[in-house]
Amino acid sequence: MADSNQASAPLLIICGPTATGKTQLAIVCAQRLRGEIVNADALQVYRHMDIGTDKPGPEERAAATFHLVDYVDPTENYSVARYQADALRVIAEVHARGRMPILCGGSGLYIRAVAYQLDLPIAPRDTDLRQALQSEAAAHGSQHLHSRLAAIDPTAAARIDPANLRRVIRALEVHALTGRPFSRYHRFSSLDRQRQPRYNPLAFGLTLDRQELNGRIERRIERMIARGLMQEVQGLLDRGCHSGLTSMQALGYRHLAACLSGRCEMAEAIDLFKRDTRRFAKRQMTWFRSDRRIRWLDASRPLESMADEISEACRAQFGV
Repeated sequence: MADSNQASAPLLIICGPTATGKTQLAIVCAQRLRGEIVNADALQVYRHMDIGTDKPGPEERAAATFHLVDYVDPTENYSVARYQADALRVIAEVHARGRMPILCGGSGLYIRAVAYQLDLPIAPRDTDLRQALQSEAAAHGSQHLHSRLAAIDPTAAARIDPANLRRVIRALEVHALTGRPFSRYHRFSSLDRQRQPRYNPLAFGLTLDRQELNGRIERRIERMIARGLMQEVQGLLDRGCHSGLTSMQALGYRHLAACLSGRCEMAEAIDLFKRDTRRFAKRQMTWFRSDRRIRWLDASRPLESMADEISEACRAQFGV
């Protein structure tokens, strides 16, 4: 449970689907509100993954203080529970400096794990079972394992991308070891059943017309390819990163790794990268739309206009 001081402490949240400009807005808000940005993107925590995660660059990091970016190596499997502990520590440090923590990103589970009183139960692990499932996937494909998951836990199967082999295997592992559906460990979809906020949160979400958002996604991916994403993926493979790692399940990285291994042509990998990113953005919106606490902003508006609205809301709620 949060103590009374923590429960009254301010927390500004900027969230929404990929390619809506969350980082740029967070920087402007940080400059106006004496804020520090706490990353809530599940992939920007990894070092050496800059282009494909659209990580803030040197100019952006010079404009505002960022936390939990370039935080762990891509060979580590960084969990939600570990992120929760790290983010809570960082936010406490930001508050102790008398500054405003700005939780910014598109990973909805990360945001909810920090902003609300959510316990993250830890299910057991079994290395031998996991290796057996990986071998089964190598022989029959990830869709085969996903179909097995759908039969025993349709809720989890509906939420997990069949191509996300690590997540599919984890769901099957949890069910085999506990007899409980994996979906029971992450029942955060209904905010009516959630516990109270951990802080005094003020949440803003960025949204865009679907066609405009898809256009932004396409153009961003093309820029990533032009900037050298293929070389970045090759560098990760050279470091010993493999498909069983959380980092290498990321959009773009898994697609281009398949291309580099000769399993598909580059044009096909890029098309799948774009398609899966569009689908991912749609899932993000579904997740965030379930949170009635979020105030929505049209991301096509000028940054200064959105920052004006957020600043006014912060003055009203936090007195800053």
